[in-house]
Amino acid sequence: MAAAVERVCDYPRPPALVESAAQVRVEALGQLLAESQCALRVLETFHPPTIYLPPDAVRLELLQPSAGTSFCEWKGVARYCDVVVDPGGPAERRLRRAVWTYPEPTPAFAALAGWFAVYPALMDGCWLDGERVVPQPGGFYGGWITSAVVGPFKGDPLHPELR
Repeated sequence: MAAAVERVCDYPRPPALVESAAQVRVEALGQLLAESQCALRVLETFHPPTIYLPPDAVRLELLQPSAGTSFCEWKGVARYCDVVVDPGGPAERRLRRAVWTYPEPTPAFAALAGWFAVYPALMDGCWLDGERVVPQPGGFYGGWITSAVVGPFKGDPLHPELR
């Protein structure tokens, strides 16, 4: 039996926070950055799901706080991290503002406190249950596109009405 397909146009606004037991794997700069079977998905109208991982699933030693914040009307103030390999060394490599977290989210999203999300477009690769994720178009977004979701997606240049 084929897996159910979700239409992102049917996702709610305000967004929903949904638990997931999917196997999540994230690689960055040639390193395993995160792996877990415990994730939270944020589902918002016209966005593919954004995946949040618990801190114990993330290699925190690869993260360094980044300058600046952003504000989401639903989740609150986000803080960013760089992914860094060989910090300060001759072979230092860095992905700037590639990861974000909500240290003190709004009450409706309290479960996200301290969990981490990544921009799939900046990673070497992201996988859900072994399927390689396609990053959501438009560099601002962090959605994970798989065969389980169908668009159109916000940020897609073929659908400027969704920008």
